[in-house]
Amino acid sequence: MTVRGEMTMEQPSGDTLKVILSGHWKLGGELPGADKVQQTLQGRPGVRNLVFDTRQMASWDTGLLTFLVDLGKLCSEQKISLNNDGLPEGARKMLALASAVPEKKDARSAEERVSFLFHLGSETVYFFQSAGEMLAFIGDAVIALLRLLGGRAQYRRTDLGLIMQACGAQALPIVSLICFLVGLILAFIGAIQLKLFGAQIYVADLVGIAMVRLMAAIMTGIVMAGRTGGAFAAQLGTMQVNQEIDALKTTGISPMEFLVLPRMLALALMMPLLCLYANLMGILGGMVVGVGLLNIGFLEYYNETVKAVGLWNLGIGLFSGCVFGVIVALAGCLRGMQCGRSASAVGDAATSAVVTAIVGIIVSTAVITVLCNVLGI
Repeated sequence: MTVRGEMTMEQPSGDTLKVILSGHWKLGGELPGADKVQQTLQGRPGVRNLVFDTRQMASWDTGLLTFLVDLGKLCSEQKISLNNDGLPEGARKMLALASAVPEKKDARSAEERVSFLFHLGSETVYFFQSAGEMLAFIGDAVIALLRLLGGRAQYRRTDLGLIMQACGAQALPIVSLICFLVGLILAFIGAIQLKLFGAQIYVADLVGIAMVRLMAAIMTGIVMAGRTGGAFAAQLGTMQVNQEIDALKTTGISPMEFLVLPRMLALALMMPLLCLYANLMGILGGMVVGVGLLNIGFLEYYNETVKAVGLWNLGIGLFSGCVFGVIVALAGCLRGMQCGRSASAVGDAATSAVVTAIVGIIVSTAVITVLCNVLGI
């Protein structure tokens, strides 16, 4: 059965038009529009008042309200007085509620165009402010580390163990995959060029030195920046939103010692071990290419790797891994502690932590490389 609303119009006096509504005025049914009233008003130019008669109306919902709103706009344009006394009481209340707070025309602030110099100056000021906050955070972390060495740091040993497990053993699968593929790719790239000179055996030297000296530490650091640094920022950011960090300060517990110190220690301790494992997986990836595609014997590839990779290369890689671990932990904790008080701020903090950690890894890699070149190692 089709739900219909019907409308007829009468003119009891010269300046008054009565709109008679009957039937079911429900959304989704067949309802007359305000254009029908407009056509009637065009044929009767002397109308100045509009009244309603809804005694024959069976039911109504927002379909009636939509019609009344459109009719109200029409009457306002043609300067016709609209009398709502004949409407149902509920409809009158809802219309009054809808028109109680009209939209303010200038409520939305206009976008201001800023000049390039203003934007450049703002970004410069923000950069130096961020640099100052970062230096202050690093200073607080050093003080917490000194208190740890003096046996006065306040943190839970169980937290340190859990964090070491999360950023150590649980990170092995992704580190295995990434470093194995990196070793594989290095071997492929080297083989293409070395084949031209018949020196395929030196693929072992290329993969071994590259992975042990730098690539394993860099790839592990980048993986940990995305996996663990972002997690640290999200954890501390959520604690900032829930005011848990404020509660620690209120009880006299330093957040640097209780939250940041265990995370920094865990990554500083686990990153060299992960780098050792990453070295093994990268060399294994190169061995797959050398033995499987270049027809190099297993023992021959192994002996060439042992001859090429020295202790200095291994030491530089492990030192780089330890530095990268501290950078990832500091970046994640810094952005987490700087997090705002909203849910979106937590996501922004995690993103910023990953970016900061990766930039720190690349910069520190350049510094370590230059120092090694100056020292001749």
